Amino acid sequence: METSRRSFLLSAAATSACAQDSGGLTAKDVIQRIQKNVGVPWREQTVDTVKAGSPETHVKGIATTMMATLDVVERAAAAGRNMVITHEPTFYSHEDRTEALKDDPTFRFKQAFLEEHEMVVFRFHDHWHARRPDGIATGMVQALGWEKNVDPQNSGQFLFEGMTLANLARQIEEKLKIRTMRVIGDPALRVRLKVDALAAKQPAGHGCCGGDESEHPVAGVDMLFVYDVAQQWREMTGKPSVLAVWAGRRDVVTPEVVADFLASREYGLANLGDIAEGAALKLELPPTPLERYLRESIDYSLDAENLAALEYYFARCADAGLIPAARPIEFAAAPQSAQHASRAGTD
Repeated sequence: METSRRSFLLSAAATSACAQDSGGLTAKDVIQRIQKNVGVPWREQTVDTVKAGSPETHVKGIATTMMATLDVVERAAAAGRNMVITHEPTFYSHEDRTEALKDDPTFRFKQAFLEEHEMVVFRFHDHWHARRPDGIATGMVQALGWEKNVDPQNSGQFLFEGMTLANLARQIEEKLKIRTMRVIGDPALRVRLKVDALAAKQPAGHGCCGGDESEHPVAGVDMLFVYDVAQQWREMTGKPSVLAVWAGRRDVVTPEVVADFLASREYGLANLGDIAEGAALKLELPPTPLERYLRESIDYSLDAENLAALEYYFARCADAGLIPAARPIEFAAAPQSAQHASRAGTD
């Protein structure tokens, strides 16, 4: 079975593995072997559970995958592998919640296929990441052949001295047999930063492109710096960073428009969990930290402290000549219904 990005599982599980049914091996037996040999204590609270089928099902063959999509389970069934071990969710959310999907035709079709073929889907996520070294990271290094690029000072980071971004992308595409790949950046950029190193780097005293400044992505610049803008602003000013506001012309921002924006904000705040789950699938990130970020790291009000920071920002822009002048911030009147609701909430 040809691997693809959808069915790619890092390490030796990059291709489907076959386990023969010797002595009536069940899915439960396979899971117990994983629990015994994974190398970390098994957690009580975990997403690493059976997502479809019965643990008592006799195993004819095992397919491993990054995500048990319909395409993957169909190919596994065609290959005679009735147990699928997946790293990511089967039913579209981190915790594979299906209560709201009972009448969803996509969910029902996939579930019916799994039941018809007596398949078992087991998720192996939390404990594979909990291994030291991380099982996913280890598999990625092996699959890409990056062992030689490991930073001697930090085994979790990698060095690509002299390699261009285009060549690195091409290498990844060839190694993983990726059909479609999106790359953002100058193809001629010489990859010198460590992978996932987000701290600012100081120049090392020699050029990233063998000393030839004509090869620099930006003329005369041989090192990239990565900053968290909000953090830098906080460190420089001691004030919060206001990154977004709703703004409009006076003749457009009517009470009805304000009411729509307020309703949109309230709906979003009431559904942060769902928003986090949707973003998790799109960004391929765990939903719990995303939801925590949305709840704890973002202030959705423009209170006195945030307003003072915004006014300070405009004043500095005026001082630097970026805007003609720092004009006073004006607020549109809230609709009467919102004013009444606000007063009722404070009574």
